[in-house]
Amino acid sequence: MNIAVYCSSRPHLNQDYIDMASTLGQWLGMNGHTLVYGGVNAGLMHIVAKAAHEHGGHITGVVTRNFAPMTDQLVDRLITTANLNERKAQMYLISNLHVVLPGGIGTIDEWISALSQMVVDKREGTGIVVVNADGMYDNIIAQLNDLANTRFAGDSHLKLMRVVADSEELVSALNEIISLNTINKDEK
Repeated sequence: MNIAVYCSSRPHLNQDYIDMASTLGQWLGMNGHTLVYGGVNAGLMHIVAKAAHEHGGHITGVVTRNFAPMTDQLVDRLITTANLNERKAQMYLISNLHVVLPGGIGTIDEWISALSQMVVDKREGTGIVVVNADGMYDNIIAQLNDLANTRFAGDSHLKLMRVVADSEELVSALNEIISLNTINKDEK
């Protein structure tokens, strides 16, 4: 399964966030999944890729032309796009599941863009797992919950999202989602 990961490219982050990214990368590699990410050798992005690589995972980097010089050497398959919008679209198209780790405005943009596209495409089931580490996304999650009670959005976006608090809950959620997808494929 291709799993997109959105996360920080910033250096010198809290060790808990580094460990979380490493745990996700290990899980991806050990379970034979492909990491789809921004493809640069920086921050949590590189930590996830390194752990996935060390545990046998395949790595697809989707990089905008202006960041191509920063491409991580761990990338097995490189997709270069003209701009950020193309990058987000490409990551969305080739991924079956999306994970949001701690990150800044770029991570939030990728999360909301993927979620919006899933609503438009009428995807079913959990499509995005959001790691709300230390409550960092509390306000955004509250806003999305508030929107679900309005005529502007409804609640379809909430059905596509699962929020977890830490690495342990993340791995548990991923295992459950993968298991459900396997069962659903067997039934078809």
